[in-house]
Amino acid sequence: MHFPDTQSDHSPSLKPSRKKPMYKIGSALRQFLQQHGREKKYLVNYTDLRRFTYSSPLKDKHGKDTMWETVSYDSRDWDYLREVLVETYAALRTEGDLTFVPQLDLARVDFCPFGNSQPFRIRIVNKFNDNYDHYYVKQADASRIYGLELEHMLSPNRITFLTSGDTLIEEHIPGIPGDVFIQQYMEDPNFNKIRFAKEFVKFNERCFVRLLGDMRSYNFVVNITPDVEDYQYRIRAIDFDQQSYEGRKNLYLCQFLKENYPLVELTLKHLNKDSIEQYQAEERTLMSFRLATSRYRLKHLLDIMHKDEIAPPEKLAQLRQELADHYHEPHFLKCASMGDVVKMHMKQTLRKSMKLLPRVRARYDD
Repeated sequence: MHFPDTQSDHSPSLKPSRKKPMYKIGSALRQFLQQHGREKKYLVNYTDLRRFTYSSPLKDKHGKDTMWETVSYDSRDWDYLREVLVETYAALRTEGDLTFVPQLDLARVDFCPFGNSQPFRIRIVNKFNDNYDHYYVKQADASRIYGLELEHMLSPNRITFLTSGDTLIEEHIPGIPGDVFIQQYMEDPNFNKIRFAKEFVKFNERCFVRLLGDMRSYNFVVNITPDVEDYQYRIRAIDFDQQSYEGRKNLYLCQFLKENYPLVELTLKHLNKDSIEQYQAEERTLMSFRLATSRYRLKHLLDIMHKDEIAPPEKLAQLRQELADHYHEPHFLKCASMGDVVKMHMKQTLRKSMKLLPRVRARYDD
């Protein structure tokens, strides 16, 4: 997929599904999570957090409304949650080492009534120095868990999350929200437009190869790192609800989402076609090396994903047809599940890079 193609496909109807159903964690996926230390018992339960008594709108530091509400509980529920949420934080951050629990406390619980997972954001504070950290408690969704695992294995970022029955606990991913970055940082005199354009191309490629959809600007964050005489940028996905769910191919390419058009225009202005193709090839090569280091775990996950239902049949049929047309590759039409489509698409996009890794390619083709 070339960036110039974006200019001819600004379709106003290209919108992700408004409401995606939650998919239960099957027994095979549960065993995978247990095997890799993701499943923990006796952590906080999502339904316990739903028992709040009232809520109040949460405003940002500028006094503007956010999409979050701060929730309150009666004293008995608060005392219970205070203990279990701190212990859950310890499980997430220190593998359950409770040594430091006495110096931690629950500062606040926020709730977002919008979105598929309707998450709770938990603020844990260090009583000694008032430093705080966040994590999220959500309803467990199989497609989101596949997205988190693929991000962990195939992106440059490691992801920390746990499941406990039908509850998902995720770490907070720090960074500048993409929509805020577009509004406030793109005109900064220190903003290196060329380096950011390169990162946007690579991020676009990462999402497309593993079929992570709906990467609108508010579903990713930007990290800025000072470097020799300048800055480097890293874009990180923060929402994985749309892992291999949509039927439209272009919904897996963030270059086609209208919220990202300022970034697309920046990229087309500062990078030529050859540079874009170079950066796409670089990212595919890096993904191949990441695949090499996680090949057994990835194969195990894709084998489970092959048998799992994480999208409606009509979306599966649409996506495999669009990918078959795009690559002129009829083998996509034989895919029986979204897991099959992901595996076939990774083979299609990483085949050239994986030729440099023959032993890995042979193992992956098993």
